[in-house]
Amino acid sequence: MADKSFLSWPFFEERHRELAAKLEDWCDEWLHDAHPADPDAACRALVAEYGRAGFLKLAVSDGKKRPDVRSLALCREILARHHGLADFAFAMQGLGSGAISLFGTIEQKREWLPRVASGEAIAAFAMTEPTSGSDAANMSTSAMREGNEWVLVGEKTYISNGGIADFYVTFARTGEGEGARGLSAFIVPADAVTVAERIEVIAPHPLARITYDNVRIPADAIIGEPGEGFRIGMETLNLFRVTVGAAALGFARRALDEALSFAINRRLGTATLADNAVTQEKLADMATSIDASALLIYRAAWQQDQGGVDNRRAAAMAKLHATESAQRVIDAAVQLHGGAGVTRGVKVEELYRDIRALRIYEGATEVQRQIIARDLLKGAMP
Repeated sequence: MADKSFLSWPFFEERHRELAAKLEDWCDEWLHDAHPADPDAACRALVAEYGRAGFLKLAVSDGKKRPDVRSLALCREILARHHGLADFAFAMQGLGSGAISLFGTIEQKREWLPRVASGEAIAAFAMTEPTSGSDAANMSTSAMREGNEWVLVGEKTYISNGGIADFYVTFARTGEGEGARGLSAFIVPADAVTVAERIEVIAPHPLARITYDNVRIPADAIIGEPGEGFRIGMETLNLFRVTVGAAALGFARRALDEALSFAINRRLGTATLADNAVTQEKLADMATSIDASALLIYRAAWQQDQGGVDNRRAAAMAKLHATESAQRVIDAAVQLHGGAGVTRGVKVEELYRDIRALRIYEGATEVQRQIIARDLLKGAMP
């Protein structure tokens, strides 16, 4: 039932339309709506299937050029519309390996990127800490150089793929300066860290707190140069930020589909819920919000692919609007369903849990507003 007319917009090329059709067919064959009993096993299986189907090549750079953001956004929208965990498993392969794709040495790219793209290795991005949260510049995990090794001490939390990853791109303080200037990025094999706690969240997926207890890694495990970690982390997040909005868009589209189907089939006396003027008003608002999000997302993705301009404001607007409006669209769908909307096993109840985290991770809503406002003020200065 999902509207495909947006694929005719000038942001897209024929290859994007072909990708969307191919992925839709794959989803129809491989995905179903039920939340898996074992999210860890489901993620591993999904990553392996993505690798076999060749979809991970879109999320993981070949080391020569950046991923096509429009393709990533399309994939995340389609996968999220089908199932939240399917989107998560795909996106984390890109985010977890993104720093290597963008800044890694030839040897690091050769060692890790083919394995991530084939689904053989599961990637993770380890930045968040218990006391710093969104304020990455003030993280406390440290890495000290000792001869031909780096020694890491500290902990990370809310790490996606924590517990199932084969490696963690880890950010730590190396002392080149205060705040953001003193951070560096490292490739840390999973067997070197300790999974201290598995974290259960409202939309089940692999998440953990991990610790680094004098973890020793080779000197060449550093990504880029010492002190470049903050820039590496931010550029990696910026590459994928628009696609978070695309995932939210997928959730919102599915919510609208579910609301339309329910409204058409729900009998109210001699009429249906869809005949009610209040229902029609809600559906109209939902559809308008979805189109606005789609325009912001695919404009920002197109800008990113074209290059040559600073699109941080556009990316922030896309992520902000798509995630916030998706929350409202899904809430409206739950309301239309009445009691069924808060019943376990009903799709809109699942979507209500799926959407919430997207307003927090990869830059919370409040952070996106700061990015937008600062850019506006910078442009207004005489």
